[in-house]
Amino acid sequence: MLRIETPLTLEKLLNLEAGQFLYLSGIIYTARDQAHKRLVELIRRDAELPFNLKESIIYYCGPTPAPKERVIGSCGPTTSLRMDGFIEPLLKRGLRGMIGKGRRSLTVRRLLKKYKAIYFLAPSGCGALLAKKVLSKKLVAFGELGPEAIYRLEVKDFPLIVGIDSRGVDIYENIE
Repeated sequence: MLRIETPLTLEKLLNLEAGQFLYLSGIIYTARDQAHKRLVELIRRDAELPFNLKESIIYYCGPTPAPKERVIGSCGPTTSLRMDGFIEPLLKRGLRGMIGKGRRSLTVRRLLKKYKAIYFLAPSGCGALLAKKVLSKKLVAFGELGPEAIYRLEVKDFPLIVGIDSRGVDIYENIE
């Protein structure tokens, strides 16, 4: 199986095609609805962001508290469609990848093609398994949001499927 590491450079993502399975290793950031809203507000105010979006990947996830013997609790993907309205400002700042579950809007497909970015699907219903792929977790911003805060995760062999590639090809539109 294909293996890639962060940062997600343009050269790496241009070789990925919708429907491919891969293992991702490196740094990703969690963010859900409220964190996205705050990031976009910071961008609109031209304020400093809590992490560099350039060549980064955001995982639509709200991890559960970690059991004593683990780095993180269950950390499965959340529905991505809710983040669609926040995407363009993040892409303009260099975001290269998103991880979630479910379909995206036609607008997002067009934006991924325009900004040369990618949308990955994480296996839903597998939050406990995905947690075993997380080596470290660190709070980055918006701690008051609890599980919806932004966390920096270091992952190893995180299983993904390319849902929409940088050419705008969407596996949901190409199912026979």
